[in-house]
Amino acid sequence: MALASLDRQPFGITWVLDEPMTRSSHALVDDGRVWLIDPTAVPEALDQALELGRPAAVLQLLDRHGRGCEAIAAGLGVPHFKVPAALPDTPFKVIPVVDNKLWREVALWWPGQGVLVVTEAVGTAASFAPGPEGAGVHIGLRLWPPRVLAGYVPTHLLVGHGPSLHGSTAAVALREALDRSLSDVPRAVVALAKAAVDTVRR
Repeated sequence: MALASLDRQPFGITWVLDEPMTRSSHALVDDGRVWLIDPTAVPEALDQALELGRPAAVLQLLDRHGRGCEAIAAGLGVPHFKVPAALPDTPFKVIPVVDNKLWREVALWWPGQGVLVVTEAVGTAASFAPGPEGAGVHIGLRLWPPRVLAGYVPTHLLVGHGPSLHGSTAAVALREALDRSLSDVPRAVVALAKAAVDTVRR
């Protein structure tokens, strides 16, 4: 797996894969402890993530997002938390985003850093048909957008598909994505179809 980008911030790093679905993974560090979020097994990125501090756990925020979570956690000898209901002794608040038989997802809110991590419900990849500010709601949630996220004003929006957004753009992009969820369905369908074709061609 090749990297498209690696974004380093004071609170951690994000690495994005060079592929049509542009999967993104994150390593967040607080007080010398590192949490890996929906990681993909890219040695270069994992090496840099582990330079940040001592690995604490691997967090899987979507039930079907296995990625490298289980294997990486086992290799590091740390817990693997799959769609956790809470994360005590961490700086993160767990936000239930979707909870049904087909889809279980939580997001993370780190108030001390203004970081919101949304792994699937919202993305910045082309397949999410991002608007002018750079984010869109997943096609499967366009009719039922995750309004619970509207209560947060992030300084940093970290997603599971596409690059992270920072500064005032992050909050604006999240708000626009939720507001445009229904009106932008036709463009979102076209964007997803194009991404599927690109995936087959790769």
